[in-house]
Amino acid sequence: MDINSYVDMTPFNTFGMKVSAAKMVDYYSPEELHQIYDMEDLPKPFLHIGGGSNILFTNDYSGTILHSRIRFINADGEDEVSVRVGAGVPWDEFCDWCARRALWGPENLSGIPGEVGAAAVQNIGAYGREVCEIISTVECYDSQTRKMVAFKPSECGYGYRTSIFKGKEKGRYVVTAVSFALTTQYDPKLDYGNVKEAVVAACGHYAVYEKALTPSKVRKVILSIRDKKLPSPKEYGSAGSFYRNPFVTKEKYEKIASEYPDVPHFEMPDGKVKIPAAWMIDQCGWKNYREGNVGVWSQPLVIINASGKATPLEIMDLEDKITASVQKKFGVTLEPEVEHIYNQSENLFETGLLG
Repeated sequence: MDINSYVDMTPFNTFGMKVSAAKMVDYYSPEELHQIYDMEDLPKPFLHIGGGSNILFTNDYSGTILHSRIRFINADGEDEVSVRVGAGVPWDEFCDWCARRALWGPENLSGIPGEVGAAAVQNIGAYGREVCEIISTVECYDSQTRKMVAFKPSECGYGYRTSIFKGKEKGRYVVTAVSFALTTQYDPKLDYGNVKEAVVAACGHYAVYEKALTPSKVRKVILSIRDKKLPSPKEYGSAGSFYRNPFVTKEKYEKIASEYPDVPHFEMPDGKVKIPAAWMIDQCGWKNYREGNVGVWSQPLVIINASGKATPLEIMDLEDKITASVQKKFGVTLEPEVEHIYNQSENLFETGLLG
């Protein structure tokens, strides 16, 4: 394992927040995790990160950052293929690996930042697909019993952008590997939003209706859609979609629709109605907004570090303003999808320990 002190976390969070951590440990096997949890000199609490793409550090971190370097991809089967992947494999690297081997399953999730372990924790989703739909097993280190355990998807408490790993069991289990149930049989998922339209435009009608599509072709289209909607990480720091889409009661939806008849919505099996948070934010006038070092992208779900010099307080101040405006206009309280890390410590940059 690699243990470092007073670590500049700027390269390890996609928002580009200039914060630091007292300790950071990169580990390469589940066995090393057991050793880590026995180390009394590592400051607590422990915080596991993947690619740092769904977090907002609010200050320096006085505990220990843990990061998986468990990286492997093993496949078994011919038509129905089980693929076991180390938690530290970058998610899009896995998507590319599958597409190159004509394996259907994760192509609609292409381009999502982060790592495989974090994908299973967050239950990432995009363009009509959630990762829980293709997961068969989640392997974890149980930090309480100090043993390895495995969960079936039905045991993971998967829901919209959530699981037991970020809910009631947060901090207990460390994902070390994930197995996926994939297939070589023709299985594109094109019914979400403008996906089919984009695929037809890029590949032709024949590709869709004569089953000539491949996972690689669908992946290419998905990446193109994302590139048009989302900022390049090389240009602007962000955490992708900052807010969850709200689910409101039928009565609340009807009240909103009476004033905004064109409100996009999706009726859910439990009777609630999902209204896109991006639409609400746009209606409040935030699209392409700029304020000092921060701003809102043309996809209104995305808050950006516009100058590269934004502080956590500036990000949170803009977040509060957006949330308040949506609450005032629609009576709906938006919840962040991005996890806020509130552990406080002295500013290590100011002490001179980091420069």
